Amino acid sequence: MLMKEYRICMPLTVDEYRIGQLYMISKHSCEQSGGGEGVEVVRNEPDNHPKYGAGQLTEKRIYLSSKLPSWVKAFVPRFFYVTEKAWNFYPYTITEYSVSFLPKFSIRIETRFENNNGDNDNVFGDKPTPAENVCFLDILSDPIPEKHYKESEDLSLWQSSKTGRGPLEKGWRDSHKPVMCSYKRVECSFEVYGFQTRTEEFIHRNIRDILLVGHRQAVAWIDEWHGLCLEEVREYERTMQERTNSKVKCSQNSTDSGLVPRPAFSRSISVTDERSLKKMGVTTAAVPDPSHVTHSPIRLNSTPE
Repeated sequence: MLMKEYRICMPLTVDEYRIGQLYMISKHSCEQSGGGEGVEVVRNEPDNHPKYGAGQLTEKRIYLSSKLPSWVKAFVPRFFYVTEKAWNFYPYTITEYSVSFLPKFSIRIETRFENNNGDNDNVFGDKPTPAENVCFLDILSDPIPEKHYKESEDLSLWQSSKTGRGPLEKGWRDSHKPVMCSYKRVECSFEVYGFQTRTEEFIHRNIRDILLVGHRQAVAWIDEWHGLCLEEVREYERTMQERTNSKVKCSQNSTDSGLVPRPAFSRSISVTDERSLKKMGVTTAAVPDPSHVTHSPIRLNSTPE
């Protein structure tokens, strides 16, 4: 298991980000969905936890087959989804990811938001995270994948007309008021011989990019959500979830009806031990399409996130 604690500061307050986070996640999910892939919201409902009290439970299916590197595609089905379950007890949240056919794969993210610049070394109250496992992410200067860059989300150019904040400048984390920090303790595990280190490092690289892009957007879009109340942003969330689900399902239905070219049928074997790897020769387990096989997407149910 590979654990890291990410700390991402923003020029916001924790109270403001309660609205900004919900707005950003809804809009970002809709933007990233289409072509049969993206985020499908399965449920979003109030939840009560014996320790953390009243909150919100969200379950999503994330379809991302085409975004995987070739060495990962070697042992997963052509069509599959990751299940995300999130418990929002703001300012504390828990998010878990799982895949039903990979029981040794898991990601768990604990998040706590505080009004400081990331200087709390024991924010989760159990034990301080070792310094070598702490990663500060700077939404101003840290690089993001080129495909995600938008000038309108560049915080060195950004200025909020509603709040008067921005643009951010070098060293802003130590001087800007207000400032808050999103602390995220991320544990990922893929206990498969020969793939563990490579897969866990790949997951953390992608999580880093997602965190940078998402937190940049929450700040850059502040004039769109600032001033909304919780009921208003929940209504926006419902509207965007319906739109996002429609985009994902519409593309999948188009594929089913033959309007979109269907990829060749394939099967994949879950790698669970060294014997399986040797049998596979650590290569793809794709099987050519028999002529009598009906061409339909393979969808596997996921266990709770």
